[in-house]
Amino acid sequence: MDRGTEQPAPGRIPLAVAVVDRDGLVSHWSRGARRLFTLPKDAAIGRPALDLLPVSGALPEADDPFPLGCHPGYDSLGPDLESSALGGRLSYPSAGRARLTVPERGRIDVLWWAYPLVGPGRERLLVLAADAGALCPADGGAAAVAERIAPGFALHTDFPGADELARRLPEILPSMSVGEGARIVAQILELGYPVLEFSQDHRVPVTPDWGVSRRAVRQRTARPPSPGEPPPPGEPLDETQDLEYAAVRERLEFLNDVSGRIGTSLDLAETIVEVSRAVVPRFTDVAGTYLREQVVAGEGFPDGVPDTTTLWHRVALEHTDEPGRWDDVVPVGEAMPFPAHTPFFQCMTSGDPVLVPRITEEMGHAVASQFEKRDIRPLITGRSMLVVPLKARQVVLGFMILLRHPDRTVFNDMDRVTGAELAARAGLVLDNARMYTHQENVAETLQDSMLPHIPARMTGCDIATRYLPGTLLGRVGGDWFDAVKLPGARTALVVGDVMGHGLNSAAMMGQLRTAVQTMAGLDLPPAQLLRGLDDLAQRLGDTYLATCLYAVYDPIAGELHLANAGHIPPVLVRAADGRSELIDLPTGAPIGVGGVAFEAVRVPVASGDRLVMCTDGLVEVRGEDIGVGLATLCASAAHPAAAMDDACDTITRTLASRGGRKDDVALLMVRLGGIAPDAVAEWRLQREPAEVRRARAAVREQLRAWDLAPLVDHAELLVGELVTNAVRHAHRPVVLRLVCGDTLLCEVDDDDHELPTLLDAGPGDERGRGLLVVSTLAREWGTSRTATGKTVWCELTLPRRPSRR
Repeated sequence: MDRGTEQPAPGRIPLAVAVVDRDGLVSHWSRGARRLFTLPKDAAIGRPALDLLPVSGALPEADDPFPLGCHPGYDSLGPDLESSALGGRLSYPSAGRARLTVPERGRIDVLWWAYPLVGPGRERLLVLAADAGALCPADGGAAAVAERIAPGFALHTDFPGADELARRLPEILPSMSVGEGARIVAQILELGYPVLEFSQDHRVPVTPDWGVSRRAVRQRTARPPSPGEPPPPGEPLDETQDLEYAAVRERLEFLNDVSGRIGTSLDLAETIVEVSRAVVPRFTDVAGTYLREQVVAGEGFPDGVPDTTTLWHRVALEHTDEPGRWDDVVPVGEAMPFPAHTPFFQCMTSGDPVLVPRITEEMGHAVASQFEKRDIRPLITGRSMLVVPLKARQVVLGFMILLRHPDRTVFNDMDRVTGAELAARAGLVLDNARMYTHQENVAETLQDSMLPHIPARMTGCDIATRYLPGTLLGRVGGDWFDAVKLPGARTALVVGDVMGHGLNSAAMMGQLRTAVQTMAGLDLPPAQLLRGLDDLAQRLGDTYLATCLYAVYDPIAGELHLANAGHIPPVLVRAADGRSELIDLPTGAPIGVGGVAFEAVRVPVASGDRLVMCTDGLVEVRGEDIGVGLATLCASAAHPAAAMDDACDTITRTLASRGGRKDDVALLMVRLGGIAPDAVAEWRLQREPAEVRRARAAVREQLRAWDLAPLVDHAELLVGELVTNAVRHAHRPVVLRLVCGDTLLCEVDDDDHELPTLLDAGPGDERGRGLLVVSTLAREWGTSRTATGKTVWCELTLPRRPSRR
């Protein structure tokens, strides 16, 4: 040690470590203690501390007959260096020097530090001791140096280099659990580090010296020592110490093996099985894993301390018994609470392992009482049990019940420490899997709420959809599709793709999809709708960029009206010859760019044709021209399929098999069924009240011609209400249209731009009941604006599907 420096280096000296319990008995005796006091561990554990250690001042007893520093076995070294306590109470640390007589070594000088321990454990005092003779130089000045060395304490802030003691203290407390060791280290940090005082100006912090690792020493040993020759430095003092080294190495190798076998996947169910199988049969014969309900469901982090009402789900059970022995008695998937008197409840509430060396008949009966109509006593009685908590962020997620066969060595304190470390690693892995599952569930729920649930059949067309999340970017993205019912038995079809990925893109997609639905309900032409969507995106911010393809299918006219905003073109498969082609559309600029005009085109279609709209994630592969993907899309779309779902699966399977896809995919396929001309009837009515009677008569006659007589009464009443309201407010002739498709659609067009409102008419009101009647009798009704006024429509359910197409 360099006493001339202003910042002395930490003093590395071999330390003996002992722990005294609340009964004043030694409960822990380290290897260093065996070397310093030449007393085996078995002979020291359970002995009164005052018989072995010079710490009478740190353990004041009311009936202690020996004055401070005058205990038999050691001598006082004077008033300044005697074995005196720095504080007279247990709330303060103590330090001192003493001269002891030890077997085989004679008289030695011992420096010691004693820390009072508080908390729920039985530990009362932690004692660190060192051989003062090891600090004396070999130049004959030992006596002078020894007189200047005194033990003392210093706060860790005084010596930044002394933090190694706090980091390595758990290594010399191997028989304690992780929680107990952490509690003791925290108290040492609070009370101060041990130091050696050489003068009033020089105080050197003490850190333990473990010397050369045992494995390295053995590798250097070329031959065993000759008879009578002392063992090389670092070799064990006796066979017991060698066995302890082997046991510690075995535990470390086991934990290292377990760490490599668990956490290979973020799938929660797979992780649970990995954790259970990792400990059977090497560490235990039976391993049952129980988790809280929130963890099993992949929900948020469980709140609060578990209690007797907390349900624990048995999620895994591994054992070495004969197959099926445990399955019927304790099946996986069962949920149950545990009462307060069980070791399981003690483990889950304290967060510490619970060790039961042998399950007695009484305990077996108490545990078995929790299993209604099932007797598990033959499975557990006589076995050794260790219950370890599965924790993450100081919250108990679950616990593992470990059982050993009666003919196997019972669990001991070292197994409890090993189990605690195993549970700590397993808890972290399970929590990672839980959080990943939770995020996956949130993402899937968000995406499902964003995407519409489109019916398989709309007026004049069949629809099938697919959404595939990106393989590497999670389940949340900005791709979407939609189908909106329009007046005149038409259907709006849309596919869009917000640029980017993740939650921000999904949020933008939700806003744009809502805007499209709103503007589609206003029956805006495709180009005008994209213009309005582009204006909205610019108002929302410069980060709103998206491509969009919008099409309106008119089954009566047999045509598609399409406009494109930077999206890939759709594919049209002709029913006549099965030929597929990309529809030639003006590309347009993406939504959000601004200042670009959008153009629309009309494409005639026939009954049976199929329209395929998708996002670029389906056809685009990194390193490949997108034209190859579009050609593959055309070829796969032309493949004949008996059903729409089969056709969608063919397309996704063909294009996804190419590999390299990382983007989300939205696919919308529509079979354009059309509506036959004889399924549509239309009348032009003048602005005369008498026209209402003519409209009713025309509807009655047409429905009978369509063999829909059961609908005549309701249809007449609905048409009368709609035509009456139109004739009253219109300035030009009114158009009445009936369409017999999947439902009976009735539409009335007029040139009045004011939309009707459903009113709550009172008993004395003469008006306001027309739309109430419509709302009551119709399957569905609605209004929408048109270029020349408005359309009011309603639907009636057909009694049976007519076969006239």
